[in-house]
Amino acid sequence: MIKVSESAARRAKMLMEDDGLNPETAFIRVGVKSGGCSGLEYELKFDENALENDKIFEDNGVKIAVDKKSFLYLVGTTLEFSGGLNGKGFVFNNPNAARTCGCGESFSL
Repeated sequence: MIKVSESAARRAKMLMEDDGLNPETAFIRVGVKSGGCSGLEYELKFDENALENDKIFEDNGVKIAVDKKSFLYLVGTTLEFSGGLNGKGFVFNNPNAARTCGCGESFSL
C-alpha cells in the first residue's frame, strides 16, 4: 500500500483541478525508474487512464496508481507535501530506501 498524507492530498486535488482534471476520477501515477545520483529515481504525474498492470490505492480521498514493478520499491511509502522554506513539492517517505540523495529525488535499496 502507498499512503497519502493530508497535506499531499489537499495539494494534489488542487493541482488536478488546476490541470482541468476531476479529482474524483483522476489519480496520481507514481513509479520508479533508473537514474538519479543514488541509482533509482521517483516519477510522479497526474493521469486518468489506468493500465492493465496498475495497482490502485486510495488514501485521504486521492487515488494512487503504480505499476507492479515499481510497487516492489514503493510498498509502505507515504507521499507527503512539503511547503517549508527549503522548497515546495511532493516528497516520498520510503521506508525501503537504504540511502537517498541530498535532494530526496533518488534512492537506493
